[in-house]
This record gives sequence, C-alpha cells and structure tokens, in this order.
Amino acid sequence: MIYVVRHGQTELNKERRMQGRCGLPLNEYGVAQAEQLRDKLVNITFDYVFSSPQDRAIQTAEIATGKEAIIDARLDVFDLGEADRRKVSEVKMAGIIPDSTIYKGVEETGSFVERVFQFMGDLESENLGKEVNILLSGHRCTTGCIGAYFKGVPKDGNILRFSSDNGDYKIYRFQDGSHNSS
Repeated sequence: MIYVVRHGQTELNKERRMQGRCGLPLNEYGVAQAEQLRDKLVNITFDYVFSSPQDRAIQTAEIATGKEAIIDARLDVFDLGEADRRKVSEVKMAGIIPDSTIYKGVEETGSFVERVFQFMGDLESENLGKEVNILLSGHRCTTGCIGAYFKGVPKDGNILRFSSDNGDYKIYRFQDGSHNSS
C-alpha cells in the first residue's frame, strides 16, 4: 500500500500564505497532527518512508513512522518563485498556480508533473507485485500529483483535488503496472 501524507500545519499555512521552497517547519499544531497521524498508522510497518526535502514534510514523515525518511528531490514542493510566502488572497493566479508573467521563478507545471510521475514510475517498477507499505510525505501539490498518477490528470489540470488536508493521508495501490498518467 502507498500512504500519501500531506505535511502538518506550519505558521504559513495558518496565516494563509503561499508556501513553497521558502517554507517553515511544523508549528505546534502541525507536530500534534503528525503525532495523531502516527496514532492512526501505529499498526502499519513501513518498508520505505520517502519525503520531500522540505523540513515540514520530513518532520511529518519521521514523527508519523518513527523512521528516518529517504529524501528525494523529485517530491519537492512546486516552486512558487516570487509568490512564495505571499498572502494567498493577494497572489494573482493563472489557474491553480501563481501567474508566471507576474512572479519570476514559478515552476512550469509540465516539468513538475513529469518529475513527480518519474519518481512514482520508478517506485512502481521497483515494488510492483511486492507486499510493501510505503509512506510518501509531501505537500498539497505533490500529494495531489501522486493522486493524479493513480487517477489521471483531470481535464481542467487541477491535480490539487487529489490532495489531503494538512496532516492527513490517502491510500493507493500499484495494480498490474497500469495507472492513469494521461
């Protein structure tokens, strides 16, 4: 089983600010969310624990499982560029991402999806047909993208609909090597 976890709350989440690569570690409530997650997952033995390189995702993974996370840059948060840390209500959006004609350094959505799907494809190749439990700790964007790996990218491109709330998770399974990546 693949357990896809969204990191616990940070002060930037609480303040409704965009949080990308300039994010913060978990706040007190975020730590409590990770501890609650640990209690929900207490009966699961994880064979692998992977995380985004962001502290908030690493903290969540390690609190929830008691294991050291394997960091993979392909699970990193979507780069918000100059929109990072701005109030959500003040950011001009182009669909579900900050408008790259206004904010420099915003990651291209196609390359973001490609890197997350590449990670998932590698993980699937290595574990298809095996009885393993894998925890993946990430962000709203990465957990949504992982959901899209299994369910397919929606026609409107809004992969965020597959994400969980902070400190929550969804479960997926590799099945017969087929997934909906189109």
